Amino acid sequence: MDLESLLAAAQDLLAVPSTADRPADLHRALDLVLGFVGPGFTVERFESGGKPSALVHRHAERPRFRIILNAHLDVVPAAPHQFRPRRDGTRLYARGAQDMKVSALVQAQVFRELAGGLPYPLALQLVTDEEVGGRDGTLHQLEQGVIGDFVVIGEQSRLRVVTDSKGMVTAGLRAVGRGAHGAYPWLGDNALLKLHRTVDNLLAAYPVATEEVWRTTVNLARIETPNEARNQVPALAEAWLDIRFPPQDTDLNGRTVQEVTAHLATFCEPGVTPVVHHVDPPHHADRDRPEVRRLQRAAWDQGYRAGFLRKHGAADGRFYYRRGVDAVIFGVGGDGQHGPEEYVDTTTVAPYYRALREFLLDPCGVPAVP
Repeated sequence: MDLESLLAAAQDLLAVPSTADRPADLHRALDLVLGFVGPGFTVERFESGGKPSALVHRHAERPRFRIILNAHLDVVPAAPHQFRPRRDGTRLYARGAQDMKVSALVQAQVFRELAGGLPYPLALQLVTDEEVGGRDGTLHQLEQGVIGDFVVIGEQSRLRVVTDSKGMVTAGLRAVGRGAHGAYPWLGDNALLKLHRTVDNLLAAYPVATEEVWRTTVNLARIETPNEARNQVPALAEAWLDIRFPPQDTDLNGRTVQEVTAHLATFCEPGVTPVVHHVDPPHHADRDRPEVRRLQRAAWDQGYRAGFLRKHGAADGRFYYRRGVDAVIFGVGGDGQHGPEEYVDTTTVAPYYRALREFLLDPCGVPAVP
């Protein structure tokens, strides 16, 4: 692999503001990577909810794949300057550099080099909606019959193997009160205050984490009201909640939307109603599976300690986990994910490429890490 050529292609991809609200740029990012893979492969295109995705392989008829390389090409919003990639020493700064466009290009490079000669079916799965839930990309493809035995997701990990991720609840709180003149609050029922008390109840049970902890966390993402007058008691208010939970939280793990709604209702003040949009389970892959050990060994052979990791964020592996398919996260290094100084550590790109090649050439045949 020519590292400089790959990083030049990466800068072209990183310059595309492929956020959920820019469908043309989602298509442009997808087409860039498909062009990078090149001709000679079957390209299946999908679209759901306005989000395009693709599956690349070498078969006339889609088989059950032995291994699927999964990558997302969408990013979270950022200031315009973050879509002007810049290099500073061994860092390449841009939105999506760490999460996860560079890993995606490495996966595409390895796929185009090896897929035609491997003795098993390999697929490259490219999606553009992971940052907004993954249901129109990976999940949609699974619902259309795409399936495999083992999945490598190129999210950032600095060549460590992620076998566990938290589950996720996407929910809201809706408060209904009674409007009144702000000078006469006793004549009204302030929906915002009821909502704040409910949030306080919830955060008393799930305190805001001040350090890394493997427990349930609740992120209060937004509080809003349609009220537009300073001298009016708000009659309506709403909050957004992002809840992440480990398998040990039996109040959430394995529960239905209705059961999670009932659990959240126990924290609600009168007049406040929880609305649960999605409940996604934690993700787990068997650490003793031969492919997991082989991937770990491939990273070890590149000089990386290749330990196991647990991720607090959800990834598309949860959709495979529901179907009994082991999926792991394995990607490049960097820092600043979703932040103003996101970057990829370019010293991890070539080792990641070599480790992926080593793994795919013999996914089960080498002893585990010493």
